[in-house]
Amino acid sequence: MNQASPISVAQVTDIHLLAAENHQLQGIHTTESFQAVIKRLQELRDELDLLLLTGNLSDDGTPQSYENLQYHLNLLKIPTYWLPGNHDCAIAMDKILNLGMLSRRKSFQRGGWNFILLDSSLPDNWHGYLSSTTLAWLESELQILGNNPTLVALHHPPFSVNSAWLDASKLKNPEDLFAVLDRYPQVKLVLFGHIHQEFQHQHHHVEYLGTPSTCFQFHSESPTFAINQDFPGFRLLKLYPDGTWENRVERVPYPSSLKSAATV
Repeated sequence: MNQASPISVAQVTDIHLLAAENHQLQGIHTTESFQAVIKRLQELRDELDLLLLTGNLSDDGTPQSYENLQYHLNLLKIPTYWLPGNHDCAIAMDKILNLGMLSRRKSFQRGGWNFILLDSSLPDNWHGYLSSTTLAWLESELQILGNNPTLVALHHPPFSVNSAWLDASKLKNPEDLFAVLDRYPQVKLVLFGHIHQEFQHQHHHVEYLGTPSTCFQFHSESPTFAINQDFPGFRLLKLYPDGTWENRVERVPYPSSLKSAATV
């Protein structure tokens, strides 16, 4: 057992908040389901060092939805970093989510680990893509930050998850990402959202982890859009200075999710 003190990280993703907090998506009040997750994070607050929010924090991309998000996150008083997803408005996020414990920094170091956050979103597109500028910046950061263990995060999955409708919106140029990451053995983990379900896959020396949404969950391996009855979730990670890590997904009971199961 690794005895060194780890850094504890919670990955929270696909919150899908709305400007009108009383509105629903797929039968769920996304604000209420997020509040249930916030309550659990408050219980864990003393052991958490930071939050990573991996996109689709808003569903409508409105400034008010990000104001709502900021209000709920301020209750936690935990350093929080974020990246945009396909539903987000990066301009509004940059303006609003940069106060108090929220930071718009996309490269930082904590607990002996490097963290690099990538923007895989494209305006008016559901799928993801990493521009040549973003990939060049990623490589530059990996060179500058050195050999400390590194976690990379983005919104879109670089792998198919065996759901035809969902795989159509994955990262469109994963090989370009792998071409960079595979050259840097200090990269240990890649986190992503978008798929509203748990996923794990190893490629080369890197573990890729997809995480459930804080609202409704997609049926795994479904050829068409389908929602299941799984509770909202988030991922907890312990990152040790020697590059080893532990993780688990937590589910948060939220009664309304039981009413939201649907197939469209």
